[in-house]
Amino acid sequence: MLNRRADKLELLRIAEAVALEKSIDKEIIINSMETGIAKAAKSKFGQDNEIKVQIDRQNGNIEIFRKLIVVEKPENISKEISLKDAQNLNNQNKDNKIGDEVLQVLPSFDFGRIAAQTAKQVISFNVREAERERQFNDFIDKKDTILSGIIKRLEFGSVIVDLGRAEAIIQKNELIPRENIKTGDRIKAYCYDVRRESRGQQIFLSRAHPKFMEKLFTQEVPEIYDGLIEIKSSARDPGSRAKICVKAIDASLDPVGACVGMRGSRVQAVVNELQGEKIDIVNWSDDAALLVSKALSPAEIQRVNVDNDSKKLDVILSEENLSKAIGRRGQNVRLATKLINYEINIMTDQEDSEKRQLEFKEKTENFVKNLELDETLGQLLVAEGFSSIDDIKNSDKETLSKIEGIEEDTAKELIERAKEFYLKDQDEISNRIKNLGLEEELINHKGLTPGMLVTLGEQKILKFTDFADLASDELTGSYDIVKGERVKIKGYLEDFALSKSEADELIMSARSKIYTDWVMKYGEKKNKINYFWKSKKINR
Repeated sequence: MLNRRADKLELLRIAEAVALEKSIDKEIIINSMETGIAKAAKSKFGQDNEIKVQIDRQNGNIEIFRKLIVVEKPENISKEISLKDAQNLNNQNKDNKIGDEVLQVLPSFDFGRIAAQTAKQVISFNVREAERERQFNDFIDKKDTILSGIIKRLEFGSVIVDLGRAEAIIQKNELIPRENIKTGDRIKAYCYDVRRESRGQQIFLSRAHPKFMEKLFTQEVPEIYDGLIEIKSSARDPGSRAKICVKAIDASLDPVGACVGMRGSRVQAVVNELQGEKIDIVNWSDDAALLVSKALSPAEIQRVNVDNDSKKLDVILSEENLSKAIGRRGQNVRLATKLINYEINIMTDQEDSEKRQLEFKEKTENFVKNLELDETLGQLLVAEGFSSIDDIKNSDKETLSKIEGIEEDTAKELIERAKEFYLKDQDEISNRIKNLGLEEELINHKGLTPGMLVTLGEQKILKFTDFADLASDELTGSYDIVKGERVKIKGYLEDFALSKSEADELIMSARSKIYTDWVMKYGEKKNKINYFWKSKKINR
């Protein structure tokens, strides 16, 4: 018999020892034991029975009950009992009525091998889950901080770190490349996520994350810790080079000097932790042109053309500074782009001049051809800042007549011709969209103009799902390094001055619409499978 064969207090002693070892509540352990014994009891008394086990917290006595529902005529003796039989169980059930729940005492029993194994598995599982819940609660507040631990083991390129009361993982892609680490080494890493997982580690660390460098500077520079200096942004090529942008809240402070420290002591401490990673410290500026000139150091910038609406910068420099600005394999300009969150287009003075001449010529030809103007008048309009027919259409006679050489009658005629062209152009675009065979859902997608739709149709992007499959760089354009040279890759909608954030919004709203439609059509579970597969394909 269970209570006769073992010391009744042994279970309580075991529960207390496990609770102390795992740093979890003793009550959780006892509840797990009750669940495990109940599971084993089912194998003895039948799986149809609803078993409840109670362990006395004082003396360790174990009581096993079967839950029964009081009914008028019992049909299932494993779950139901008559009113008369229920009242005869004990004195506490005298006032029972139909529909009440009663507990029937079951006899103690000898654990067989299978029943004992079942109970052990249930208890171990519950204890393990309680331990994981404890770990999650202990470390959820330590997210976005630096944690220190001992390397316990290496698993398929990833590193398991012993944090004392828990284990964390540094995945292979979150390690600094070519970093020499061994079992037993003490290591620091940035905790970027703590989440509930059914299996494996719950605490995720990184040494390649830009925030890791920021937190190291916070530790090394008291002015940052005290809030006198603010880290605005950072970008890293782990193991090679990094950039960090800082701003002084107190105007009397030199933020770059404070981060460097006496004889470079502060920045050197960070560099050593990052395995020799070179760090450029940039003084923040609200002026995008000034900021990019600092971010592209050591290159010397001649001038910068800023387009704040589309968040694009044209950086003009001399031929000898071109390679410095781009950096090895485009590293310098890539880090600067991430740092200031602007698209940077680097060009020489000659390339800038050619670009301006080409744009001037294209705008002039647009006015001459579509508004039936002579070339001189077209050039005059471009020189005065009119870049499109829409600009003229939305202007007024007073503004145009102020331009030297344009009289009031001419201004009126220009506006009328621009409006006529607009209406004609809209009709042509509508017919073009219809002839291209674009999907109705794509046509109605918020944010896509008729001109954009025509361009997409000409590129054979006709379906809504085809559009959702695109990456934002495919819309706005990007740069790639081919045989050591930086090559421009034109985007489908680059001519429409679409910013990176606008492109992201267009694509993500399309994916969200597809996701919602899948949920409505297939249900949540199937949809998630399809959506995650699709997302993996999209973000290839």
